Parts: sequence; C-alpha cells; structure tokens
Amino acid sequence: MARIAGVNVPAEKRLEIALTYVYGIGLKTSQKLLTNLNINPDQRVKEVSESDLIKIREYIEKNLMVEADLSRVVSGNVKRLKEIKAYRGLRHSAGLPSRGQRTKTNARTKRGKKVTVGSGRKKSSAKT
Repeated sequence: MARIAGVNVPAEKRLEIALTYVYGIGLKTSQKLLTNLNINPDQRVKEVSESDLIKIREYIEKNLMVEADLSRVVSGNVKRLKEIKAYRGLRHSAGLPSRGQRTKTNARTKRGKKVTVGSGRKKSSAKT
C-alpha cells in the first residue's frame, strides 16, 4: 500500500482512481496530475515505481491543497458564513440544504431520519 498525502491508497486499484482516495483530489485533478507528470494512469498502484510515487507526493505538496489544510479552509468558510449571519450560514446552522434544494419531500441526508409527528399519542374517548 502506497502512502500519499497521509492516506494509504489501495494497491489493487488503477492509479488515477486510487488518487481520489485523498480528500481534495477528484478524478479530473488526478488525471491532470498524472498527465503533467507523464505517468501512465492505467497502471496499478503496486506497479508504480518509487520514483514516480515521490514525484506524485512532491506535486501534491507544491500544487494542491489536500486533507487537513483543505478541510480547515472549508470549515473556516462555513464558520464565516455563520458568523455574518448569511442565508447560507443559517442553513448550515439549521442542518438544512444550503443550495436551494426542496426540503418538503427530499433532503433526507441533511435532515436525518424521518420523524412522524402527531400520531404518537392515543386519543382519549370523550364518552364516559
């Protein structure tokens, strides 16, 4: 297993797919990185030479913001939106979608498990 940017990437996967296991590197970034370094994206991680891995690590270190640095920036941006009471910040605080999606029926991922309201109490009969 190769270690890139503090992440153990799977050895059996193709190199361009394995690089996406690093937070902040998607498929397009991975493909661009490998074409810039002239490395074959179709080879498996276990087949990559150590010198190529070193080139990949150095490229990521110099040109990309990944893992802890990126997550710190993202959380700082969200915190800033909350502090200035922007609409998006309020949506983040409330745990609701912040990009205009409907919430009447969907948005289960953001809103959590469905909670039924109003049917939990038994009605008492008025006839006694």
